[in-house]
Amino acid sequence: MQKLIKIYKQNIYGVIGTLVFHILLFSVFLLSDVNIKGNVKEEAMIIEFPDILPEPEIEEEVVEEVQQSQPENRIENINNRSNVASNQTARENTTKSADEFFDDDYLKELEAAQKLVSDVNNQLSKEIVDMSDIKMPVETTEGMDPDSIKNIIYTGESNIIYYLDNRYHISLPVPVYLSQGGGTVIVDIKVNRSGKVTEANARENNSIRDQQIFLYAQEAASRTVFNADNSAPLSQKGTIQYTFVAQ
Repeated sequence: MQKLIKIYKQNIYGVIGTLVFHILLFSVFLLSDVNIKGNVKEEAMIIEFPDILPEPEIEEEVVEEVQQSQPENRIENINNRSNVASNQTARENTTKSADEFFDDDYLKELEAAQKLVSDVNNQLSKEIVDMSDIKMPVETTEGMDPDSIKNIIYTGESNIIYYLDNRYHISLPVPVYLSQGGGTVIVDIKVNRSGKVTEANARENNSIRDQQIFLYAQEAASRTVFNADNSAPLSQKGTIQYTFVAQ
């Protein structure tokens, strides 16, 4: 190892000199095109100019196109403005006509609705009957033996049955032929000691379609008169059952 170091120290200057020589030689080759004074050689550049230069045609064409396009653009702008104004006018007219149409249609519907309400009211006024004006046949027991009076009254296919303990009827209206519909209605009643019905309420029956039947039964029950009984309750409860026959 020491020998190698010794050899390296003895020959180091020779190696450096050889490298410097080769570097200088390479630099000479690179600078071979440079003259002694240090000026770079320049080659002559020849530029040929034509005798007559052509006039620029593009500019004229551009000017002509601009001149021609200006009227067209003006016309297009005018047309666009006209179209916008026409569209706006058309929208206003359409909106106005649509509003007028809907207003007229609304008025027609309102008028038809008012007429319908008026017709319905007229029809209801014809159908609603004042119960106090209705005449009913009456079953009476005047002059009869109280023991022979029964609580069941038959009138053809229909019947009337009442339940009131120790009481019998004096006057019993018969409404079973007043309605075109049929069905059975039970009326809850309250009777005072003098025999007058003070309260009458018809029970609901979903099988009956003719609602007028309930009014007839309730009115007939309220007109019923029973015998007087001072020993009876102040307000005695009972029922009257009406069977209506469909006409």
